Amino acid sequence: MTSRGIQGLIVQTRNWGRTVAFWQALGYRVKFETGRNSGRLEHPAGGPYLFVVERPDGPDPEIQPLVGADDADGFEPPHGATVEHPFIGRPWGSAEMLLRDPDGRHISVQAPPP
Repeated sequence: MTSRGIQGLIVQTRNWGRTVAFWQALGYRVKFETGRNSGRLEHPAGGPYLFVVERPDGPDPEIQPLVGADDADGFEPPHGATVEHPFIGRPWGSAEMLLRDPDGRHISVQAPPP
């Protein structure tokens, strides 16, 4: 099964407030906050959404594409991908598989929970 393409970007940050202010200056609006220094931002002109998540003590922040899939059971990782973890349920109501592409970049694949 193929994907639905990039639906959003996961933007990791060391400081939620500064990062959200930066994206708001570029026209993004906060759609919702989780209450845990993370939340979704959308642009009124459309395009992929941003999910900003604060990780003050984590590895260097990165931006990960978030690829949609219709079905966790029917999704096959592409050749050359390394599966960091198979689909697992997430608190935001999706199942997530974390991949690394051939160059080592993270890709989040999200599907409805099984």
